[in-house]
Amino acid sequence: MKRINALTIAGTDPSGGAGIQADLKTFSALGAYGTSVITALVAQNTCGVQSVYRIEPAFVAAQLDSVLSDVRIDTVKIGMLAEADIVETVAAQLARYGVTSVVLDTVMLAKSGDPLLAPEAVDSLRRHLLPRVSLITPNLPEAAALLDAPHATNEAEMKEQGRALLALGCQAVLLKGGHLTDTESPDWLFTPTGEQRFTAGRIATKNTHGTGCTLSAALAALRPRHNDWGSTLQQAKAWLSLALAQADSLEVGQGIGPVHHFHEWW
Repeated sequence: MKRINALTIAGTDPSGGAGIQADLKTFSALGAYGTSVITALVAQNTCGVQSVYRIEPAFVAAQLDSVLSDVRIDTVKIGMLAEADIVETVAAQLARYGVTSVVLDTVMLAKSGDPLLAPEAVDSLRRHLLPRVSLITPNLPEAAALLDAPHATNEAEMKEQGRALLALGCQAVLLKGGHLTDTESPDWLFTPTGEQRFTAGRIATKNTHGTGCTLSAALAALRPRHNDWGSTLQQAKAWLSLALAQADSLEVGQGIGPVHHFHEWW
C-alpha cells in the first residue's frame, strides 16, 4: 500500500485537542505521515482562546517552501489562516507547487466562540482559496459568512446554501449540520455530479473540542485511499463517531475536552 504524506496548514493548540496538534494526531491514527506549516500560535485550552500571535506571511511562505520543495505531499488540510494576507500567501504557494488535493476547513470561530479569522479575510478566502481546493467543510455559521446570508435553520435551507457554495467554484462542499437542533446531525455533500445526505446520531458528550479540525484532517488523510468523497466521508465519519464516543475516557482540561484520536490504539 502506498504511504500517504499529508500536510496540515493551520494554527496551534497547546492543549492538543484542535489545530495542528489534532491534525497530526488524526493523520497518525489513520496511517498517514504528517507534516505541518503553522499560520498562528494560539494560546488556548479547553476553556477558550486567551491570545493569538499571527505568523508573518513571509514565514508561512518559507515553511511551505521547506516542505513542498522536499517532501512528496499527497494530500493537504488547511485550517486556521487568521488573516487575508496569509490566505493569499497559502493560495499562491499551492498554485506555485501545483498542489491539487486540498481539504479546506473554513475555520472562523473556536468552539468557545472566539474569533480565529479576521472578518476582512472572509472575502479573501472566498476569492483566492475556494476555487483552488478539492473540498470545503463549513458548518452552518461559516457557510452563512461565506455567502453573506442568514444562518440556515433547516435542511432545505442547508441544501440551498450548499449549492450556492458549489457555485462559487469549489470542487465539492461538505456542509455540516451540527448546529441544527434535530436529534440527528445531518451533513450534506455537494459535488458537480450529485448530492448525498449523511447522518449520525448525536453522541452524549460535552467533549467535542477540535471536532471540525479532526474531521477535515481525517478526510484529507483518507481521500487518497478512496475513489470519491462519498466513500471517504463515510469512513471518516465512522472513525470520528468512535473518537467522540470514547472522548469521556480522557481526562483533559476543565472545559470542553478533546475527542479521543487514538481510540483504536489505547
